[in-house]
Amino acid sequence: MLPKFDPTNPKTCLSLLEDVTSNAKEIQDSVLEAILSRNAQTEYLKGFLNGQLDKQSFKKNVPVVTYEDYRSYIDRIANGEPSDLICDRPIIVLLSSSGTSGGVPKLIPLTEEDLEQRLLFSSLYAPLLYKHVEGLSEGKSLMFVFVTREGKTASGLMVRTMLTCVLKSMNQSNSFLWDRVQISPHTISTCEDTTQSMYCQLLCGLLQRENVARLGAPFASSFLKVIKFLEDHWNELCSNIRTGRASDWITDAHCVSGIGKFLTAPNPELASLIEQECKKTSWEGIVRRLWPSAKCIEAIVTGSMAQYIPMLEFYGGGLPIISTLYGSSECFIGFNVNPLSKPCDVSYTVIPSTAYFEFLEVDKDHQEAGLDPTKKPAVVDLVDVKIGNDYEPVATTFSGLYRYRLGDVLRVTGFYNNAPQFQFVGRQKVILSIDMDKTYEEDLLKAVTNAKLLLEPHDLMLVDFTSRVDSSSFPGHYVLYWELGSKFKDAKMEPDRDVLEECCFTVEESLDAVYRKGRKNDKNIGPLEIKVVRRGAFDELMDFFLSRGSSVSQYKTPRSVTSEEALKILEATVVSKFVSRKTPSWELHELHSSR
Repeated sequence: MLPKFDPTNPKTCLSLLEDVTSNAKEIQDSVLEAILSRNAQTEYLKGFLNGQLDKQSFKKNVPVVTYEDYRSYIDRIANGEPSDLICDRPIIVLLSSSGTSGGVPKLIPLTEEDLEQRLLFSSLYAPLLYKHVEGLSEGKSLMFVFVTREGKTASGLMVRTMLTCVLKSMNQSNSFLWDRVQISPHTISTCEDTTQSMYCQLLCGLLQRENVARLGAPFASSFLKVIKFLEDHWNELCSNIRTGRASDWITDAHCVSGIGKFLTAPNPELASLIEQECKKTSWEGIVRRLWPSAKCIEAIVTGSMAQYIPMLEFYGGGLPIISTLYGSSECFIGFNVNPLSKPCDVSYTVIPSTAYFEFLEVDKDHQEAGLDPTKKPAVVDLVDVKIGNDYEPVATTFSGLYRYRLGDVLRVTGFYNNAPQFQFVGRQKVILSIDMDKTYEEDLLKAVTNAKLLLEPHDLMLVDFTSRVDSSSFPGHYVLYWELGSKFKDAKMEPDRDVLEECCFTVEESLDAVYRKGRKNDKNIGPLEIKVVRRGAFDELMDFFLSRGSSVSQYKTPRSVTSEEALKILEATVVSKFVSRKTPSWELHELHSSR
């Protein structure tokens, strides 16, 4: 675990970062020793270790597991059994993960001590950012973050998202530190009405526009949602600034008290300035135009978020896009120690004190390397990974997870001191399947990225997308739902049929040999179809998932949809349909290298 340190002292933070990455092996060994010695008497570990607490016994006897393997223990704790089923410390909350199990959010255990460590972990990053981005200390941060309504298990144990847990765990001292560096007061961020919270955070940001040194949100998608919200509400925001009075529908006590500190008098000059920028035909560079002192945009843009990079660049007007850290509900994992690297080149350096990490080798075709179904999968230690290889991280945490598969695919790009650096490749997850073909999330993202390049000459952007398998006729085929946007306001959205049909074909050409063989040779897969949906369709889809307990800050558009209710929403918004008119190429020799 991280030692206690002063998070307000930049030199201490940077020195600690150097220490933990330089001594990665020693720290990993001590982390595992601490976890095992504490939790040796838990029901879970006793069943495997029988008092043998050495590293070799742990690796030999404790299985590598998924959430489904662990679920019965989580359910028992949720229903009132003691935490020492899996952990020696009290579990204070179950974190609602953005990942799901059977369509329901996973519940991840968290202790008070682990929460404190995560807060310390996140505070390490700011000094690194200040070191690389000149001028950040001259202003404040406008980070758009939101809480969600919390739930309780049958036994009364709190269920929260990680961000809600952080925001609601802040005491008076923590919130004072927050308000020193953040434009929007902490009290506004704790409003459970996302619409009121987003409106008031934007209003705070516009009122103090000259003092905003950086902007951001947890994910690229959530930052773009804020921009779209601004696009729909700028007129009303300007009216509030002009009159010095918030709209009547802002009634939440947190928002009213928070915005009251800044909206104190009419400011028609500022309102006119903002109005002038928002009225322009194109919103290209709108972030830089509205916040002229901003030095960067912070948001996760790796993995499934990579598809939003072009839109962030469009709205950002040249501001650097910084993908800060890699983490999950299960544990925080690493930092981007080169914050000004291009979004496509981002690597995360593992911080070895946050958990005990092992890595399951994954080959380039997503199969666990050398994995015999009758044997335990082979894993390697943190310091033994090889540059260029792909791995799935396996975490053992202080909150009671042991050899738990995180489901991501990471590629080793190098080492920072003795700690490995990884690029996020994607999720170890099949999202579309017809006949013999299995399409992984990573492969679909790459295919769509190739296809959407065809939109650029026509001043169109892909706002968002998802997919499904249509088996209503034979042969079945893949369907992509695309929401398109224009680089110019109020432009008519009439995509050229030839362009969209070519997009269909490009997606197919970019998929693997098994898919293309099924299309060309076996003819057991039908032509891929793109259905263009109206503006706002993916907001409606998000609202549907939010109504089922998802969080705005954690929400990620699902890259495939199977829910009948969600599909009805999408189908009701379809405005045009296009299919691939050409058959993708395929050669026999390609199968030798395919899965």
